[in-house]
Amino acid sequence: MGEFPKPLAQAVDAVTSQSGTRRLDGSRIVSDQQWWRRAVIYQIYPRSFADTNDDGIGDLHGIISRLDHLVWLGVDALWLSPIYPSPMADFGYDIADHTAIDPRFGTLADFDDLLRQAHARGLKVVLDYVPAHTSDRHPWFAASRSSRDDPRRDWYVWRTPSAGGGPPNNWESQFGGGPAWTLDAATGQYYLHTFLPEQPDLNWRNPAVREAMREVLRFWMRRGVDGFRVDVAHRILKDPRMRDNPPHPAVRAGAPGAHRLVERYSRNWHEVHEVHRLLRSTVEEFDDPPRLLAGEVNLDPGELVAYYGTDDELHLPLNFHAIVEMPWTSRRLAALVTDVEQALPDGTWPSWILSNHDKSRFPSRVGRHLARQALVFLLTARGTPVLYYGDEIALGDTDIPHDRIQDAWGRHVPGRSRDPQRTPMPWDTSANAGFCPAGVEPWLPLGADADRRNIAVQRADPRSELALARTLIGLRAVRPSLRNGSYARVTVTDDLFAFARTAGDERTLVVLTFDRPATFPLPGPHRVLCSTGMDRQGIVDGEITLESGQALVLAPDTRA
Repeated sequence: MGEFPKPLAQAVDAVTSQSGTRRLDGSRIVSDQQWWRRAVIYQIYPRSFADTNDDGIGDLHGIISRLDHLVWLGVDALWLSPIYPSPMADFGYDIADHTAIDPRFGTLADFDDLLRQAHARGLKVVLDYVPAHTSDRHPWFAASRSSRDDPRRDWYVWRTPSAGGGPPNNWESQFGGGPAWTLDAATGQYYLHTFLPEQPDLNWRNPAVREAMREVLRFWMRRGVDGFRVDVAHRILKDPRMRDNPPHPAVRAGAPGAHRLVERYSRNWHEVHEVHRLLRSTVEEFDDPPRLLAGEVNLDPGELVAYYGTDDELHLPLNFHAIVEMPWTSRRLAALVTDVEQALPDGTWPSWILSNHDKSRFPSRVGRHLARQALVFLLTARGTPVLYYGDEIALGDTDIPHDRIQDAWGRHVPGRSRDPQRTPMPWDTSANAGFCPAGVEPWLPLGADADRRNIAVQRADPRSELALARTLIGLRAVRPSLRNGSYARVTVTDDLFAFARTAGDERTLVVLTFDRPATFPLPGPHRVLCSTGMDRQGIVDGEITLESGQALVLAPDTRA
């Protein structure tokens, strides 16, 4: 049950010296200075992973209890969405204390135990770092709003009302709830909040704020954390003159307020790169082992690449925005890969993500018929792949009844809830799919197919999406061309996209079809390393036919 196909299993013994990866038997190979280039990262939304204290909310002990699944799957690092104390207005992205653990999830001792147990299994641990804002319940903000004369007043962005008495400018909240400003009646000024009013923006132009937030990084690195994913890395600084954003020339009907404007002055402000250089230098104070600085940069590739700096900003700007916004077609995907490859500065490394906690899961976006093919792309493309929990079983979005909506964005703007992609992980066929015990109501409902689409059922099926994902991750471990090789487009048509990965004398060919069947002429005999249905094996040659939504991973047959 759950074993690798025989040809891949035989390759285990061949993996003896590659750094920054894991042998297929689960043992860790000593990592190198840029372990993230070789890694497969696994994002966990802690509320939805596993509940062990019977409150319907996932917790740290739940994550610990499932670490062996991550080892079996073959991933190298887990990235945790926020676990800090929070009123949960934005489910953890409104932080009230950056150096503690929310009691819903556990304690600092529990977190230290998670670190120890993950590291003992060869897994890295990456935390979300939220520098752009805090909760309005944070002691810093309580002091800041207490008086215009308080020493922490300038820790946040305060402005006097406009001449007409309204907000200082026309900036809109990203959550569609109106202006990005809230009036504090007691002090007569507005404070800036890019997101909810409960998430006031920090003033990163204040040196005291910069140093306090650097200390947050140091606190967690001293405990042994292996890296950070910087939340909304492109929104930490804005135009100091607070100029109005211009109207968008092509406003979509029903677009939220922020989308009716071109965010010229409220995001991607050039001075933000100073902040990332500062964060990078802080992370590099701790270099044994080396720590990762990744970042959420919701920009197109041409803008995103600026966040690498000159190898002095983010190690890994996470490439997600472009792929989630585009139709999943052969020509669009091939063009995106080309755009990314051409935009990358020399020596930098890309990343690929298909799902996360803010956007619809990829099987619901691309369609169930293309979900396996999309997994093949994610795990064979050049760059670091990030799996969102459940991606390995091609988990889709869950319909959430109106009266069960938890997400503040969904309550403000109909149809914008992020709850569908945050539902509990289905582990098995027991009550509540093994997420929490029978009789306990999960914080969000499980999907209607949880009794069929879960880890236990798929682990028993050698042709499941889980078997496919594990096989692909295993291939990355044994094939340098997939782990760190170059990329070259081979062909693209309306129905097919083929590319090659090459490292030294080793070449891997990946062929993907989309909505219609297609044929592909092979340049000589090739061995099938993996197929979407886990059914095609052996040697293929000549013109091969693939049905719609299929993918093949091939290697030249050198035995001829």
